[in-house]
Amino acid sequence: MSLLTKPPLGGSGPAPFALLVAMTACGTLGMHVIIPALPSMAGALDMSISAAQLTITLYLIGLAAGQLLYGPISDWIGRRPVVLVGLALFTAASVVTVFAPTPAILIGARIVQSIGGCAGLVLGRAAVRDGATADKAAARLALLTLVMSVVPAIAPAIGGFITAWYGWHASFVLLSAIGALTFIACLLRLPETRAPSSVSRSLVSGYVRLLRSRRFMGYAIGGACTTTAFYGFMSASPFIFERHLGQSPERVGLYYLLLMVGVATGSLGANRIAGRLSVTSALRIANIIGMVGAALFAVADLTGQLSVFTVVASVVVFMIGAGMASPFALAGCVSVNPQAIGAASGLYGFFQMGYGMLCTIVAETWSPGAVYPIATLLLVSTLLGQIAITIGAVAGRGRERAGE
Repeated sequence: MSLLTKPPLGGSGPAPFALLVAMTACGTLGMHVIIPALPSMAGALDMSISAAQLTITLYLIGLAAGQLLYGPISDWIGRRPVVLVGLALFTAASVVTVFAPTPAILIGARIVQSIGGCAGLVLGRAAVRDGATADKAAARLALLTLVMSVVPAIAPAIGGFITAWYGWHASFVLLSAIGALTFIACLLRLPETRAPSSVSRSLVSGYVRLLRSRRFMGYAIGGACTTTAFYGFMSASPFIFERHLGQSPERVGLYYLLLMVGVATGSLGANRIAGRLSVTSALRIANIIGMVGAALFAVADLTGQLSVFTVVASVVVFMIGAGMASPFALAGCVSVNPQAIGAASGLYGFFQMGYGMLCTIVAETWSPGAVYPIATLLLVSTLLGQIAITIGAVAGRGRERAGE
């Protein structure tokens, strides 16, 4: 029996919540903690703004692609071995980024780092859904999102300070240490949460059924548009804050802390209303909140009232909507086909990261460093999200069976 399949010291049963948070955090931490370091990294390695932002875009591509594999594979062989392999990749690639001498090596290591980190991102959420009803899953996922919102909130702040004190390498040193510690913790304490009866032997059939489901597609596309459009803002925001508004890296990190308070607020609201409203109704409300924030951001830019306050305040409102939408969109997706929970989590994650990647491409190619493309992006995304949610709701009221 290998270390990957050997039962943990903690025995069987539900995975410890703190461990789920840690393994889920690695994937998102790898994106957020380096954001304040982008300008310094670009200067040190002689990279353009677009090339520095590429380390975010390609990271999102890796997160998206990896989730397509991890979900169905975990439905087949189990959550535990897949998580351990992913965390090992994440840790090894993080070490390479610390010593990367050129932009090419750094970018290549970032791709591997993202592919490894997304294992915990996918399977942490799948483990929450294993053995739980849709309503209970929504409440637990909201709690996970609430706790997880602390990670992207604190990460840029920490990244800003350690970049100012120790240089841009420090963020990657931190990722290496966290990856190694999480791997050891999962090796010792992570049980297998997948029920044997839920095993799917096909890596393709689960995806085919999900992609044929208008209900799944409505939740997936609507959730992706609402919850990951802000990646475009995050990619451009260091240059907006530092170059347009004259802010230091330390202050930029603190602004991200305020933005993620919005996510935490939305997640707390989702936890309170889970079970009281239908998933579709809650998702619509969350999307409307995000739309209001995006509209405020656009108006501030159009009227020449752009300031730290107007940027942070409007995007905080957007993030409240995103934080509220995330658990309901995911709960809806993973409830469509109970026999393919891992596949549903992975496919939804693919849509999320894929859309987030498209948003960062827009930020990089449409007037890099400018504000109006980002404001337009957030507003259009919420409008598209509302359309997708409506289409999924109409399908859900019909006789469509799960996975068809």
